[in-house]
Amino acid sequence: MGIYLNPGNHGYAESIHSKIYVDKTGLIAYTNELLKTKEKYLCVSRPRRFGKSMTLEMLAAYYSCGCDSRELFAGFKIAQDKDFDRHLNQYDVIYLNMQQFLIRAKTKEVTEYLEQAVLEELTEAYGDCFSDRITDLATALEKIFVKTGKQFVFLIDEWDCVMRERQESETMQKQYLDFLRDLLKDQPYVALAYVTGILPVKKYGQHSALNMFWEYSMTNQKILEEYTGFTENEVKVLCERYDMDFDEIGSWYDGYRFKKYKHIYNPKSVVEAMSCRDCSNYWTSTETYEALKVYMDMDFDGLRGDIVRMLGGGRVRVNTRSFQNDMRNFNTKDDVLTLLIHLGYLGYDSDEREAFIPNKEIIEEFENAMSVGGWGNVMNVLRASERLLEDTLRGDAEGVARELDRAHGEVASILTYNDENSLGCAIGLAYYSARKDYKLIREFPAGKGFADIAFLPLPHTDKPAMVVELKYDRSVSAAIRQIKDRQYTQALECYTGEILLVGVSYNRDSADKPHSCVIERVEK
Repeated sequence: MGIYLNPGNHGYAESIHSKIYVDKTGLIAYTNELLKTKEKYLCVSRPRRFGKSMTLEMLAAYYSCGCDSRELFAGFKIAQDKDFDRHLNQYDVIYLNMQQFLIRAKTKEVTEYLEQAVLEELTEAYGDCFSDRITDLATALEKIFVKTGKQFVFLIDEWDCVMRERQESETMQKQYLDFLRDLLKDQPYVALAYVTGILPVKKYGQHSALNMFWEYSMTNQKILEEYTGFTENEVKVLCERYDMDFDEIGSWYDGYRFKKYKHIYNPKSVVEAMSCRDCSNYWTSTETYEALKVYMDMDFDGLRGDIVRMLGGGRVRVNTRSFQNDMRNFNTKDDVLTLLIHLGYLGYDSDEREAFIPNKEIIEEFENAMSVGGWGNVMNVLRASERLLEDTLRGDAEGVARELDRAHGEVASILTYNDENSLGCAIGLAYYSARKDYKLIREFPAGKGFADIAFLPLPHTDKPAMVVELKYDRSVSAAIRQIKDRQYTQALECYTGEILLVGVSYNRDSADKPHSCVIERVEK
């Protein structure tokens, strides 16, 4: 075994012997189907904390020859697969962590340092297959294949670190992409190439060196959806084992969604919450809010308004196809929003082509980013939201209307009221502090229609449920009447005690007091 050639199974062994391990070995059955086919090139991009390196360690343990991993996979899903024995420990694996090479290369070219390091190990194993005069990796592998027929499985972690951390050096990026193309594209010695990072492999300016890769990204994970993070069922099992409240875990770490799997959880944060027996923001252990703030502050038309809408629980339409898949070339606000999707700061509904803030953990990151300047008016609304909630729970309709007037004045320059949807986003923002005790759902299916906003209390609270109906340029009494006529409270059968019916109207012709409110209490 080596560091780069056939690294063995010790990394995966540490994973399965850890306190919490969720079986994701079903992924191997899929990669086995792609071995030695035209679809053997996979680029699987995900945010930090989504288990990319752990997946590569699993694949290395399964494919690497020179070790016996049968016992490590015993009892897991892949062990029941018909092709389990056929491919187990049958391939030479080349495992490359590009982040390490970028750090260690220092004054050398990254690819030059990489080739030197990997060739040293190849020489030990296959030195009789190629001359010591050969200094490029691709030529050495070609010689090995010609003389032995050996094919290799390539596993590349942090493939995109050159693009992310050397953003200004287009020459370096192009040289790196040319190196990967020469190493992998149409080479007979490649049995499988699985590369992973935060950004998809697609296009950098006019240079499309790696167009042979099939992309699995946060905008479309395709058949790999269930391996992107923890699924709902996997989290339920963990909650039962660690006596954690499932609804609270969901409010903190759920929210990433795909076509089939509508609930994907941040795996690293779930593991930390279970281990610590505490729901908190664990994102900050690997990211700082300054990274998010850079993109939030980009001056693209409508970007700030879109962020405010999402903070209020709304969604925004995004064209993800114009994004150049780098962290430098932004032409529209859609490019910035698409990057935030890949970074994990936004969820994405590919059916509706809409982005949104996925959960409480990420909302706190947006709040942290806004707190350091440039978003003072929005922060004023957030700070006042506690008082708004208190007024609502007391039934002080006049106080609620007054606070909504004040909140509207703060964000009017960013978020323009023009319909009930934009009004709903503003109301959601104004009730920001309610998220610590409530799950906020826009367009909540209830009775004979959809309530504009439902506030569902989390189990650890003793707060009443709330149904909020909004009217734009219509009377507030019409809002309350709609809640009753359409029987919206029927959807809250599992809640006992009080339910607050809150009607809010906005009159655009009333400059002094545009908001009106009525609050009624019913027993359930």
